[in-house]
Amino acid sequence: MQDSAELELPSELRDLISAEQARHYRIVPKAHANGAVTFRAPPHAGAPLIQELEVVLGLKVELEATEEHLIDRALGTHYRGSGNAKQRIDLSARSAEHVLQDLVHEARELGSSDVHMEVYDGHARVRVRLDGLLVERYRYDKNDHPGLVNRVKVQSGLDISEKRLPQDGRMVLDREQQRTDIRVSILPTLHGEKVVLRLLGQDAGHLRIANLGMDPHQLADYEDGIRRPHGIVLISGPTGSGKTTTLYATLKQLNETRRNILTVEDPIEYTLEGINQVQLRETIGLTFAQALRTFLRQDPDVIMLGEIRDAETAQMAVRAALTGHLVLSTIHTNSAWGTVGRLLDMGVPAFLLAGTLNTSVAQRLVRLLCVDCARTEAWPADGLARLTLPGPLEEHRTAVGCERCHFTGYRGRHAVYEVVALDAELQELLRQGRTDASELIGRKGIRTLGQSAYEMLRSGRTSLDEVYPILAAS
Repeated sequence: MQDSAELELPSELRDLISAEQARHYRIVPKAHANGAVTFRAPPHAGAPLIQELEVVLGLKVELEATEEHLIDRALGTHYRGSGNAKQRIDLSARSAEHVLQDLVHEARELGSSDVHMEVYDGHARVRVRLDGLLVERYRYDKNDHPGLVNRVKVQSGLDISEKRLPQDGRMVLDREQQRTDIRVSILPTLHGEKVVLRLLGQDAGHLRIANLGMDPHQLADYEDGIRRPHGIVLISGPTGSGKTTTLYATLKQLNETRRNILTVEDPIEYTLEGINQVQLRETIGLTFAQALRTFLRQDPDVIMLGEIRDAETAQMAVRAALTGHLVLSTIHTNSAWGTVGRLLDMGVPAFLLAGTLNTSVAQRLVRLLCVDCARTEAWPADGLARLTLPGPLEEHRTAVGCERCHFTGYRGRHAVYEVVALDAELQELLRQGRTDASELIGRKGIRTLGQSAYEMLRSGRTSLDEVYPILAAS
């Protein structure tokens, strides 16, 4: 049996045929050499299809019998489209402005969060991030790349003559009555400049803490922490784990006329009516720490810092919490209690941290299985001996792929959480400078990231492949 991994398809092969041709004939290119193309096709395809393809393509054609479900998955992965999104954009025959508009529009239609434009020795390419993973969409002539980069610079107000230093900016594109706010990052590389476009949200009207993925006990602990008039609430996790979304949902819940809420962010990803949002500008000295100093003179009730990156910001956050403010922020650690060790390493005294840290949260994002095509399988016979599960598991659900999920097997993502509310016992442990609280956390019944991931696996909402890294680290 052929494995779906064998159906990986480089752009130069994918572009031999259009998406319409691939889906109409149910074929996927495998190889191209000496004027001949080998296509993977369903087992029942034969000589008539070969003859028709040779007339259409003007090439010698060979077919390789391939299981139909693998053909379906490859078509969905490499010739995917959504709604009105175009299957292919001609990057050489159109103006850079139109190409940029098309790329952003397609990314929105596909639900992508980022667009990458990269140049190498022999070619340039465009990749988009879908459900957390990068997928190559286009490959084009490297000579067309500088024009596309310059168009991005013009749109975002950057210096088109500067090609040696990184540049960051922001732009807004309007198309079909749809406004897209975009953060731009340009990085000089060996063969030219790499561009990353981050597609940002316009408002946080749809965000609700109750809909983020916390279980009832976690939600109660978290809401108790943010209802306190002062203290620190920290969200931890790697880049792309949904920390900012959790913060915005929190701000939306706290946003009332009687509260003065100030934020400093990099970038501002959602706009919130009634909240004073400040864009970080380190190039002119507007750092998190500097903004926080100014905030304390603005009579705030709630302060949100995009990230605690250094000792100075950590010290300022603690000072703000001590003087009667609620401080929300993010930090990069692997677990909720790991935040404590990170802040201690930054020089925050244990006794001050014990008196100011209200709640520490860790989170990850996992992809959800497509409900239309996921199948149930028995748990592996070896039981994955190196993996210790929080409970028994006789079967699990795996990804398959269908039209509804573009043959990826997944549709959407969901957050898993670990919420640690600091009570008197944990505060005392912290005052003593002890960073290992796993026994006490377990005794209190606080659900860890691994246990939250296991519940998603046990309920059939996600696959073992998705949660394995979280379970293995627990």
